[in-house]
Amino acid sequence: MSVTSSLYTGISGLNVNSEATSVVSNNLANSSTVGFKGSTAVFEDLFYSSITTGSGGSQVGNGAGIATVNTDYTQGSYEDSSISTNVALNGDGYFIVIDPDTGATRYTRAGNFDFDNEGYLVDTYGNQVQGWKVEDGTASGSLTTIQLDQSQSPPKATSEVSVTMNLNSQSTDEAVTTNPYTSLFELYDGTEEPPLDDSQYSYSTTMTIYDENGSAHDLTVYMDPVDVDSDGNIIWEYVIATEASDDQRTDSSGNNLNTTSGAGLAMAGTLTFNSEGQMTSMTAFTLASNAASTDTKVASNWMLADLSDSGLPEVNLNFTGSTDGQEVAISFGMSSDDNTWTSSSIDDLGDITAATDYSDLPYFADYTLGSSATTSYSDSSSATYTISQDGYATGSLKSVSVDKNGIIIGNYSNGESIELYQLALADFPNKDGLEAEGSNLFRATTESGEAIIGTAGSAGFGKVVSNALEASNVDLASQLTELIIIQAAYQANSKVVTTADELLQTAIGLKR
Repeated sequence: MSVTSSLYTGISGLNVNSEATSVVSNNLANSSTVGFKGSTAVFEDLFYSSITTGSGGSQVGNGAGIATVNTDYTQGSYEDSSISTNVALNGDGYFIVIDPDTGATRYTRAGNFDFDNEGYLVDTYGNQVQGWKVEDGTASGSLTTIQLDQSQSPPKATSEVSVTMNLNSQSTDEAVTTNPYTSLFELYDGTEEPPLDDSQYSYSTTMTIYDENGSAHDLTVYMDPVDVDSDGNIIWEYVIATEASDDQRTDSSGNNLNTTSGAGLAMAGTLTFNSEGQMTSMTAFTLASNAASTDTKVASNWMLADLSDSGLPEVNLNFTGSTDGQEVAISFGMSSDDNTWTSSSIDDLGDITAATDYSDLPYFADYTLGSSATTSYSDSSSATYTISQDGYATGSLKSVSVDKNGIIIGNYSNGESIELYQLALADFPNKDGLEAEGSNLFRATTESGEAIIGTAGSAGFGKVVSNALEASNVDLASQLTELIIIQAAYQANSKVVTTADELLQTAIGLKR
């Protein structure tokens, strides 16, 4: 071996430590880069030269080189974000993005996504995020670019109304006619405004419901006590009505009902309570579909209401003039378990007379009484405690959120939340084979293998964390320590070079 070989060995040491410095400096430069994965330079010894020694053949090394630069794919910590579409992954996987100009597919852990002015979900470089459309609660179809083109949530017609009240058992009977069970029905006049005067009922409550076009309408329940028998059983009568002018029902001849005395009148019936104020029975009657417009207030045209699949009496309302109208189930807290009325002699409202005993009224042989059913207590004034209905108007998109499964949810002004897309994730048989391209992007290679596509929380993929970003996984302390070691190694190798140079100078001086 010659002094020259020592010189080149020292130079190789300078080179590898210089390269290692570049790796560490890149790590430090990206210590605040979202989703960045740090790297480590791995050294290797180079070829060896054989020399002859007193003990036989031996080898002398010829320096060091860079064997590989390994990427550290461990997960970084989370950084909170105020942007709901800023997302991080808790576990394995990469988000999938496509360059809209070239169509090239890339993969990233940096989830700093937001919507551009065309509604596309993009990263900071304009690459479009990929996912699946969600329809009927299921992500289906092929991968697609995520774009919000639904600025509105369609309306939903009300199909069920629920009202919980307490009806003061000591209230005065205000609606007085010859038949106490149907006094409110008889006094109601849809040609008057209001159809029932305040003096003609004991209590009322009004709620908002929606038609199939998203328009809002008032629905009012009028209540009045009928009787309290010797055993303390309490009977109340009720009618339910919409605004007369909103009533678009027609009779079998096509005549409008909104100018008749029955305009807006939707349902009539009774509620029965025991001496403890608990509901024990109810009736509900609605206008027969074949009733003439001149007979809307004829009691015999008001038949026992059909029952919904959930055992609630239904009424057919029509606010838009549609052919079928809309069926609305009414709940006071009691439902039939077998979806049938039990009645021996009463089929319509006209069968109920002043002489009818409350025990002869139609009833549910088997019923369920909800925990929030309407009551009739004497120590509490009449009041409405809860009103709910399942319809809503058209809504405009107000905000977007992302759940742990990567489902993008649109939140609308009508209170509805609709699942729109699900983020697609990718993983690889060999992550070390991925090629970093800068801009927080990786490219698949033959060494990485084909991308395995899936969804968050399934098949080994991590969960999505919204309003968060994955920070760089660079450990500043360890990198600065590494830099000290590299600096010392570089200085040591520089000494080899200067020492070899001095030896050469001595050898050259021998000729003088």
